[in-house]
Amino acid sequence: MPRIDLDLDPVTHITTDAIGQPGQRTFYLQAWQKNKAYTLLVEKVQIQSLAIGLEQYLEEVASKYPDLPDATAEYDETKMHINPPVDPLFRVGELGLAYAPDRDIIILVAREILGTELDQEDASVIRMWCTRSQIMALCAWGLEVTGRGRPLCPQCGEPMDPEGHFCPKKNGHKH
Repeated sequence: MPRIDLDLDPVTHITTDAIGQPGQRTFYLQAWQKNKAYTLLVEKVQIQSLAIGLEQYLEEVASKYPDLPDATAEYDETKMHINPPVDPLFRVGELGLAYAPDRDIIILVAREILGTELDQEDASVIRMWCTRSQIMALCAWGLEVTGRGRPLCPQCGEPMDPEGHFCPKKNGHKH
């Protein structure tokens, strides 16, 4: 597959979503530029980590640039669900953040995961240029989506399957 190197500058919309039943969901990141969608395959933990990291990153940006206008994490849920096509360009191995102060834009960088035998320089990459409000809404919605999964066991904190749960705190017995 040929290497992809895209700059979506700027994105008109960005979202994340999950398709499937809890415990068997597949997570996606989707960015729109004008009328074209670019979909990437991500892991649940990547969405959660991005949300946590973004909060810290935006605090750093705000301390360095205190005169920035306020941004908001508000979103319209009806617009945050993933839209077809859901044919991912690649599976994301890492997500990174950058800031362009001259434009007050956050750049979300998604780099493809490659096997150990391949050089990381051959990895596909997409840079998504987002407003602070777009990226904050993406993360707020992402936490909402990831929180809709299987309930957590009150004993061990691991996700519980509908058929039962082998809890290490209960010595592996289903309950």
